[in-house]
Amino acid sequence: MKKIIFLLLTSILFQSCSSYKSVDFNDIVVEKKRKFEIEKLDSSKLTGRLVSKNENSIVLETNSGFQTIKNTEIQELKVKKFSVLKTITGLTSTYFLIFIVIGIVGLATLMG
Repeated sequence: MKKIIFLLLTSILFQSCSSYKSVDFNDIVVEKKRKFEIEKLDSSKLTGRLVSKNENSIVLETNSGFQTIKNTEIQELKVKKFSVLKTITGLTSTYFLIFIVIGIVGLATLMG
């Protein structure tokens, strides 16, 4: 039971350690492993890792393969950023929740 709760809290923690920040198409520097989220003009969204970029298009590696998106099709472009503040907050709240759960389980054991 305790292991399941710990795994659930840990998975929630690592989901909140990063966020997406809007960037301008011309400010993108090609770096390995950078993850992007693109909202196209037709409101569809793509998430993937940057493979290459030129002045007219960007190529992402997504779950379904490589996607080439033209600059004129992009409504919003976001890059995934690691957040230290969110990580610290997440760690603190996770340990606090684990402490509460262990306390409740301990009280239930003593009373019953």
